[in-house]
Amino acid sequence: MRWHLSILAALLVVPASAADKPDSGALAKRIDSHVAAKLAAAGVKPAPAADDATFLRRAYLLLIGRIPMPSEVYAFLEDADPKKREKVLDRLLASPGYATHFATVWRGWLLPEAMTRYEIAAAVPGFEAWLREKLVANAGYDKIVTELLTAPVTPARNPQAGDVVLNDMYGGTGKSPLAFYHAKEGKPENLAAATARVFLGVQLECAQCHDHPFAKWSRDQFWGLAGFFAGIESTQPGQEFAPLREVSDRRELAVPNTDRVVQATFLDGREPDWKPRTSSRVTLAGWVTARDNPFFARATVNRVWGYVFGRGIVDPVDDFTDENRPSHPELLGELARAFADGGFDLKVLLRAILSSETFGRESALAGPRQADPRLFARFPVQGLTPDQLYDSLTLVASAGQEAPGGGFLQNPGSAKRQFLDKFALVGSKAEAPTSILQALTLMNGELMAAATDPDKSRPVAVVVGLTGLTDTDRVEILYLTALARKPRPAELDRALKHARGDTTNPKKRYGDLLWALLNSAEFRTNH
Repeated sequence: MRWHLSILAALLVVPASAADKPDSGALAKRIDSHVAAKLAAAGVKPAPAADDATFLRRAYLLLIGRIPMPSEVYAFLEDADPKKREKVLDRLLASPGYATHFATVWRGWLLPEAMTRYEIAAAVPGFEAWLREKLVANAGYDKIVTELLTAPVTPARNPQAGDVVLNDMYGGTGKSPLAFYHAKEGKPENLAAATARVFLGVQLECAQCHDHPFAKWSRDQFWGLAGFFAGIESTQPGQEFAPLREVSDRRELAVPNTDRVVQATFLDGREPDWKPRTSSRVTLAGWVTARDNPFFARATVNRVWGYVFGRGIVDPVDDFTDENRPSHPELLGELARAFADGGFDLKVLLRAILSSETFGRESALAGPRQADPRLFARFPVQGLTPDQLYDSLTLVASAGQEAPGGGFLQNPGSAKRQFLDKFALVGSKAEAPTSILQALTLMNGELMAAATDPDKSRPVAVVVGLTGLTDTDRVEILYLTALARKPRPAELDRALKHARGDTTNPKKRYGDLLWALLNSAEFRTNH
């Protein structure tokens, strides 16, 4: 029997009573139990726990997309509460920064076209505003996906029987998910491929043109999923960004270059329960987000896990196949059940993962057997995303922050847009090399100059000009500013020797020190 059928019982999301819903702390312990069992079976000792400063920096980067400010690091390190890690996670998850950052994260997954197509970039502010509103309200992920898949509609001016017209992608209220449809050009095949990849963790594209001899998915299954979007069409054929409309009862597609017509069908073989004069997308959304859907919860928790650790339990995160087995199938199944039982609450899931000992381990390799990334024996070193790197540098430089919503993507001359283009990730975060152009930008770019130039840098001006500070205090502040930690004894000695080498120009000395810290691998990575 195929693998996906033999362990389906362990991975299915089975509804549970409210009393059975695990809290984040209990779920964190279950995460550690599953990971520990795998490590024990492999005979691998996990890395020790990371210190508080390392934990804090990780949490800030992952939850709000930037490093902490020195004052935030000081406050956390001085806090004697044994539950201070849980407290800071709660505070970050409740902050506006969480909603803003994750609106950007999810937009990147849902609208990758915004980085290469100006028309889609112009719709990003409305799309992110819609996402941010849902995240602020902590809407269940199933509700967010349902709203996107059923996209609001308005009557057409001259409607045909059963027809409705989709709002334009910019949205009349400034908040709209409809850029998703225009980014996929309103084509059923593009919408089906994106839906399967993002929401179900399945890559169907290879089945679009032919049945693959070794893949599970058939061509008819691909076009069966596309059939749920069959009613969507342009009101002005040939005009790429014309408003779209939908024939609500249309739910079949002709398979290209064949004489076959395929009815809209679910990937798990269930028969849709059609409702008359209702968009087939409503039926699709009900199936996609159902608690007993064998794909939805698993794909989501795996994607979130991959976001945190740079590698999914199934990796790549959108490639669930018989051959690409999960590293921890029981953990994947338990996380999926807990996610569904908890109302698809993304905050509960993130809080549990970040509360686990697995997340809180050191990243340093203590032995060759810890190197296997599938074991999660240590926290993997990951390159900062372009957004994390830019927002962290902007914080250090005290430069003006871009307004939330991604409006900068429309402006090729925007400093942030140019930075993101230069630092676009190639490959996984765990294997993110630095190009020559990126290195030169970090060494000599305008943002780095604003952070470290003796005549422009606010942090340098503060540490040099504030009375009462010792040289040790100044070095410590710069380390906290750049690396969110205090210097180690050897680092402090070297930094003091440098700072005291030329007392005639202290700003330059401290600017050089900050420049070196910001150009270090430690600053450019989450570790």
